[in-house]
Amino acid sequence: MDADAMRRALTRICYEIVERNHGAQNLLLAGVRTRGAHLARRMAERLAEVESRPVQAVDLDVRAYRDDRDSAGYRASFADPNPGLPSDLTGLTVVLVDDVLYTGRTTRAAIDAILAVGRPAAVQLAVLVDRGHRELPIRADFVGKNLPTSAEEVVAVRVQEADGGDRVTIRKAG
Repeated sequence: MDADAMRRALTRICYEIVERNHGAQNLLLAGVRTRGAHLARRMAERLAEVESRPVQAVDLDVRAYRDDRDSAGYRASFADPNPGLPSDLTGLTVVLVDDVLYTGRTTRAAIDAILAVGRPAAVQLAVLVDRGHRELPIRADFVGKNLPTSAEEVVAVRVQEADGGDRVTIRKAG
């Protein structure tokens, strides 16, 4: 995907979010750091244009909730990993935004991070790329592009804010 294809995919996802949720009221976009956070901010800007109302986007740090780092010392090092999250999620629909959906473990950690703060009305998942190979029963609600890959390949998402340009590429691991 080049920059134009990424822009079109994010715009389409925004329209799908509005359609599914009957507008953008009570939406909170939670972008999984790092690139998901950049995408969430872009989407919030686009949703605000489409719906003529501000849409909040926050960065979500899921490191403390990863199941591949379960030592108490590691978790304790994150006193408040998500200070930007509202303290009350009641009535909100939280849309998790990530760049690539792969095994589902990052999404599970993101859900845990949200539920550690409160209980939203709903949690939805928007991803720029779904590459398959799930280890957990997780499916995105909104997908920019499905890219079938092998386990030996890596999907690299680059965004202007972090990498100086927008592009999605697939390459061999290693």
